[in-house]
Amino acid sequence: MSTPATLAIDPIPSWRRPVSVTVAPDLPPLAEAGATAVPVAEGADAPAALGFDRAALAAAGFEGKRGQTLVVPSAEGRALVAVGIGAGQTVDASLVRDLAASFALAVPHQRHLAVSLPSTETALSPGDFAEAVTEGVLLARWRFHVGKGGDEPLLESLVVVAPDAVADEVREGVRRGQVLARASNLGRDLANCPAAILTATRIAHVAEEIGPGVGLEVEVFDKAQLVEMGCGGLLGVNLGSVEEPRMIRLRYVPAEPKGHLALVGKGIMYDSGGISLKPSDESHAQMKNDMTGAATVLASMTALEALGCTTEVTGYLMCTDNMPSGSALKLGDVLTMRNGLTVEVLNTDAEGRLVMADALALAAEQGVDAIVDIATLTGACLRTFGVDLAGVMGNSQELVDQVTHAGTTVDEPVWQLPLHRPYRKQLDSAVADLTNMGGPNAGSITAALFLEEFVDGRPWAHIDIAGTAQLPAASTWHNKGATGFGSRLLVELALRFTPPPAVEGSSAGGNA
Repeated sequence: MSTPATLAIDPIPSWRRPVSVTVAPDLPPLAEAGATAVPVAEGADAPAALGFDRAALAAAGFEGKRGQTLVVPSAEGRALVAVGIGAGQTVDASLVRDLAASFALAVPHQRHLAVSLPSTETALSPGDFAEAVTEGVLLARWRFHVGKGGDEPLLESLVVVAPDAVADEVREGVRRGQVLARASNLGRDLANCPAAILTATRIAHVAEEIGPGVGLEVEVFDKAQLVEMGCGGLLGVNLGSVEEPRMIRLRYVPAEPKGHLALVGKGIMYDSGGISLKPSDESHAQMKNDMTGAATVLASMTALEALGCTTEVTGYLMCTDNMPSGSALKLGDVLTMRNGLTVEVLNTDAEGRLVMADALALAAEQGVDAIVDIATLTGACLRTFGVDLAGVMGNSQELVDQVTHAGTTVDEPVWQLPLHRPYRKQLDSAVADLTNMGGPNAGSITAALFLEEFVDGRPWAHIDIAGTAQLPAASTWHNKGATGFGSRLLVELALRFTPPPAVEGSSAGGNA
């Protein structure tokens, strides 16, 4: 239970302290100087700005390979950072984002950074280049620390140097990059926050605090309301907890919506496994991040208004912890879900699907054009894809394709698994409509098949981020710990969303 000591800790520090990013025609004055990036191609002559020739750089071990960095002090007092861009590289957003991150990480003690746009034309427009630079730097220098502070200072400012002729375009790119990075970093804040601080009630307060300022309508449903609504999955998982559950519904409604998308996020604020207790190992220690799905839904929706999204989006955050106690959900118990289906519980550590099922049913009732859920759902997905790829499945190939394309665009990649319906029989129960657990194999697929039971035939896709939600070590703009993976993917999906056709054989239709 939250205490005065934990309540004093802010769960969203990066949101409250945005980094200043400006556009200028020249490098900042020395009084404000920190470090400046100088790109160097592999095998090419060193730029004159470095003050060293190619041989001198090579003697220092710098060859210009992609992502390689070398910090060079300058006579004027400004640190210069040679950043290798490799040889024959296609200059796309992914490359620029990675290189900007490498630069930012090379000088972790510098509070002020500057990046100059290239003087020659690239495949990226100046605005897109500036957007990628901004994202890379701000994502790479994000940090969540509970205490007096770490060794590395927080980044305070970034200057993007660009000629006046393209300054307006660059400013717009910087603005987009700031919005996307701030959203992603909010998701990271939430997912890395200790569970004693960020309870279901606390994340509801966060949503109520920041939602109205970014164009979101926020509704919070307490335990009594959830009982009245028949949300048996969320209530069942919450039985063992001293913390009350919360369902948070977010709505973004543009002036002239061009489709209605529902997002559902798993919000298990801490997952002990319940009566099916997890082993006390490293993975158990990471279970504060089992609410990453809910965090990414909230985080992504903070960006929609600022980016001019024309899709109506409704988000559902299904929040509770999963704890053992004398009142906890027991193996063999049967829950009645929002849509009336009954579920026999064979494993209380397969709880995420239970809380999301109620939200999927609610979303289907609203007549949305499509539903996308996101969750740290199965260890099977982690074992299949590792930490670089999320899994995606669904009943609508067109919607799955939109999710996949969005992930590729923003460098949050997903890979499709088959929704193999013959495996549905693994969920058969002798005493209820279905069980919450399949057999020992194909766990990611059977979990998705369980979720499909609650979408009422509407176009639906399921994103399993069990692997990508947590990284053991930092790499470019990917942080160590809970990554907030999926926030930027969901933003891109909403921005480009096209209502898919009705699922074949389904009577469900979209909004009239």
